[in-house]
Amino acid sequence: MAQAYTEASIKTLSSLEHIRLRPGMYIGRLGNGAHAEDGIYVLLKETIDNSIDEFTMGAGRKIEVELDEAARSVRVRDYGRGIPLGKLVDCVSIINTGAKYDSETFQKAVGLNGVGQKAVNALSLSYRAQAIREGETKVVEFEQGRLKSQSRVTKTADRNGTLIEFTPDTKLFGADFRFRTEFIEDMLWNYAFLNRGLTLTLNGKPFRSEHGLKDLLTKELSGEPLYPIIHLEGEDIEVAFTHGNHYGEEYWSFVNGQHTTMGGTHLSAFREALVMTVRNHFKKDFDAADIRQSIDAAVAVRVQEPVFESQTKTKLGSADMGPKGPSLKEFVGKFMQQALDVYLHKNRETAETIRKKIEENEHERKELAGIRNIARERAKKASLHNKKLRDCRLHLGDRNERAEESTLFIVEGDSAAGSLTATRDVQTQAVFALKGKPLNTYGLTKKVIYENEEFHLLQSALNIEEGMDGLRYNRIVIATDADVDGMHIRLLLISFFLQFFPDLIRNGHLFILQTPLFRVRNKKQTLYCYDESEKRAAQEQLGASHEITRFKGLGEISAGEFKDFIGENIRLDPVNLHHLYSSDELLSFFMGKNTPERQDFIIGNLRVEKDLVEV
Repeated sequence: MAQAYTEASIKTLSSLEHIRLRPGMYIGRLGNGAHAEDGIYVLLKETIDNSIDEFTMGAGRKIEVELDEAARSVRVRDYGRGIPLGKLVDCVSIINTGAKYDSETFQKAVGLNGVGQKAVNALSLSYRAQAIREGETKVVEFEQGRLKSQSRVTKTADRNGTLIEFTPDTKLFGADFRFRTEFIEDMLWNYAFLNRGLTLTLNGKPFRSEHGLKDLLTKELSGEPLYPIIHLEGEDIEVAFTHGNHYGEEYWSFVNGQHTTMGGTHLSAFREALVMTVRNHFKKDFDAADIRQSIDAAVAVRVQEPVFESQTKTKLGSADMGPKGPSLKEFVGKFMQQALDVYLHKNRETAETIRKKIEENEHERKELAGIRNIARERAKKASLHNKKLRDCRLHLGDRNERAEESTLFIVEGDSAAGSLTATRDVQTQAVFALKGKPLNTYGLTKKVIYENEEFHLLQSALNIEEGMDGLRYNRIVIATDADVDGMHIRLLLISFFLQFFPDLIRNGHLFILQTPLFRVRNKKQTLYCYDESEKRAAQEQLGASHEITRFKGLGEISAGEFKDFIGENIRLDPVNLHHLYSSDELLSFFMGKNTPERQDFIIGNLRVEKDLVEV
């Protein structure tokens, strides 16, 4: 029966109530800190953004970040002008309050809506703000967004600036949330690259850049560049790029110092401008895909009054440089045509390397086209598409609220596939069964995907032949046995994705399924344990009458038991590229032919049974 729709159904929430009820509108996802896009990092970013804006305006050259991992709290201190003391409470608690509506004060600021710091306050268990201005200071303290205390204005000898300290609310982010230092360090490096002359510190560790986006690419490149990084700078724009030997395109884009992880109009303008400039320079109508294949590029622009597609500012929607400025497409296109064309004329060796790379990409693309058609015909005749995949009903991109849950489990063998298929959620969980160990793809070209049946079918199941836009599953989960063979298969699959589809990893789609190693039970209770420490705790809990089963493979786990491990309590380890600055070297070491380096490593780290007993 339909619920009555009356005047009583209409509710008006305060800004605080709305932020806490609908946090996704303000910070995107919540999460527990395991992903770089989780809300706790957005809270930190919103806080640092205000300090960055002060630096941009010429106030303060240092920002100190202190992370208390035990208390799970963060402290950010800048040396800017400090929030006006009489408006301190308003600026951190009343939505749509701030100085950035005045474009003369903050011409090209990151935060323009007067929302960010209020969301940090509202979503924190405890929040403290202190402003220091011209020898005077004031402190205000909040709890879950509600004012608890505010001090009088007092004298101080401290330098001007603002100090914000907050602890995210466990009611919203979960009791197990925690900050990952590596994600914060990446954030601070990006701030440093975009703000030369600024020093940021994390618990005393400095982050500073002398060469901007050139430093960013140097740090992030996964292999040796084909030519020295091209670094171009102009008013309100900076670009750095090179080509590598990897597949796909890799970009880092920024607007007013904000890392736009989802790109936007500025990145589209750069990609288009690069193609047009290269075509004009070489006077040849190269295919756009051949020009951009294997590129690593970073682009940063500064625009007036930017329009983002969400409060989290991960994608730029602005079409223009400002209310009275040129279009972004025109601005970036003109800059690239002038700066890059001049650079290529002055650096003929680099220009020749770029031309050869484009021609190699063209040759491979045409070669793949023929192999691709043969593979498709073979698959169609043999009806191979139904052979490996037990598909689900909902897929990424479907107009259904559960589409984001779509998951593909990659398992080894029919036994594990049977257990998982029998207990999975047929709406959102699909299963792809491997037959034995997949091929080691290190050093092979992309045509191996079409010549190898399993890899071709896996690519088809994921629907990523033409790029990530067609991806059918939000999560690709490698679910192999917890033994040597399972670890080897896991490494072979990660190597495959890393070499041919790094965007799957870069965009957070690849995971490792944790499955229990032990079952500890007595007549009354059964506990599943994922490591030795959990097993010992379970033994103590159940007492002397328990029995222990060691699972050797997923096929040993019954369908009834498997349901517990892929449902609400699923444990997934994300595969990411953080601190993987040279994947070429890593793949060569682990997946290449037996090199002297690997042999020396194995011999140097070999332990015999006697050593292990003594340890």
